[in-house]
Amino acid sequence: MIYLDYNATTPVDPRVLQEMLPYFSETFGNAASAHPFGLDAKKAVDIAREKIAAHLHCDAQEIIFTSGATESINLALKGVFESYAAKGNHIITVSTEHKAVLDTCKNLENKGAEITYLSVSTFGLIDLDELKNAIKPSTILIAVMYANNETGVIQPIKEIGKIAKENNILFFSDATQAVGKIDINIQENNIDLLCLSGHKIYAPKGIGALYVRRKNPRVALAEQINGGGHERGWRSGTLNVPAIAGLGKALDLYSEEQNRKIKSLRDKLETGLLQIEGSFLNGDKAKRIFNTTNISFAGVHGKMLMTDLTKEIAVSSGSACSAASVEPSHVLAAMNVTEELNRSSIRFSLGRFTTEAEIDFTIDFVKTTIEKIRNFSA
Repeated sequence: MIYLDYNATTPVDPRVLQEMLPYFSETFGNAASAHPFGLDAKKAVDIAREKIAAHLHCDAQEIIFTSGATESINLALKGVFESYAAKGNHIITVSTEHKAVLDTCKNLENKGAEITYLSVSTFGLIDLDELKNAIKPSTILIAVMYANNETGVIQPIKEIGKIAKENNILFFSDATQAVGKIDINIQENNIDLLCLSGHKIYAPKGIGALYVRRKNPRVALAEQINGGGHERGWRSGTLNVPAIAGLGKALDLYSEEQNRKIKSLRDKLETGLLQIEGSFLNGDKAKRIFNTTNISFAGVHGKMLMTDLTKEIAVSSGSACSAASVEPSHVLAAMNVTEELNRSSIRFSLGRFTTEAEIDFTIDFVKTTIEKIRNFSA
């Protein structure tokens, strides 16, 4: 079966696995222990922290290890809301954010937060003027996803960071789909908090990180998991040393040449699929990550399309994290995609192990499948 759902999760790269293996049985110590076993484990954690910091252009001490992006998002949003309550209760985010952000914001609304949900254009981009107009004296945080998980659309992060900085507001970005795909410079973009997740970049599931700025400004967070004071007191719990070592190694494998190859395959797939009559690209064609294309097919029953396609190709409609839902994508709905086209949208996301032969097969298989469904429905 062909796997084209890399935005949902990636396989662990064999080189990442090799990096992890010694920490399961040989160097198995607790990184918080003071004896040699613990010190060896701590060294592995420190090395991984340095690698991640170098990739993000920040200080190693600003990296906090978590179980993944969802936990990082909860720590960032809830932590800021509680710590900055004396300043205000207003958070600005976007209607197309991942459910981990939107659901956390809904939870904070129940605790007295005021949330502004920015709209997006038909291409999935926010309006910077709308952002500026949404700012209030009580605004404490702007939360905008770096690259969308469904469409790949990249928001104007540098401009958003500048606006936040000028207004003395913290800026958080969910960069889960961007880290390991594009160069991210936290300093240039004035990002104060940023999350990432290992399983999107060929590291294992269950490991992630949160960047927390230490100066200009120094960000304060209310811890969400108590007990032991690990990770600067913000995320207590014994560190997952094998997974942390794997996460560091995964970012070591970042390659622009490899990314260009994936983009070439994505472009070939997209060109082939958009030749199908009644097909439409969702999202901005230029301002997006290189591995993703989201296409709607008119005149096709969405559930039937997914059922037939997933006999041979692993793809998604909407976010994998909302797979239990049969509702149309909230991202495409915010982009004013009609309900019919929303339900017949397919996200194709390519990765390191995608081959040209798989792309050729996919183009032919999708064309044949859509023709069959349309003939059946006629």
